[in-house]
Amino acid sequence: MTDISAGPTGAQLFATMPFTEGLGVQVLDCRPELVRSRLAWREDLCTLGGSLHGGALMSLADATAAVCAYLNLPAGKQGTTTVESKTNFVRALRSGHATATSTPLHTGRSFIVVETEIRDDAGVLVAKVTQTQTVL
Repeated sequence: MTDISAGPTGAQLFATMPFTEGLGVQVLDCRPELVRSRLAWREDLCTLGGSLHGGALMSLADATAAVCAYLNLPAGKQGTTTVESKTNFVRALRSGHATATSTPLHTGRSFIVVETEIRDDAGVLVAKVTQTQTVL
């Protein structure tokens, strides 16, 4: 496990999630107001017809939103966990990268709500996710 006690970097936060690291998620930007990461299309992450599997896209969104929620924790709190996630898939991704951008919609004492958009390399919307994280 990565030590994040001295102010974690984006790479350190993502590294605390072995599943996401195993998927090959790359950190692009990591600030409280915006977290961006991406996942490369790979054949072993696809479903029928060469489309990136929805579960892979949801994992990308969940991890990116979790880091965004973590960066917006109230003082003295140590973490969050997902309690609700709603995904709308609007198109398939069959090549390139899926880039997730997460922004906080609400940063309260008990819950943090994060919105994530996933776009392809051309900037076209692939999925939209709204997620609620409970503050631990």
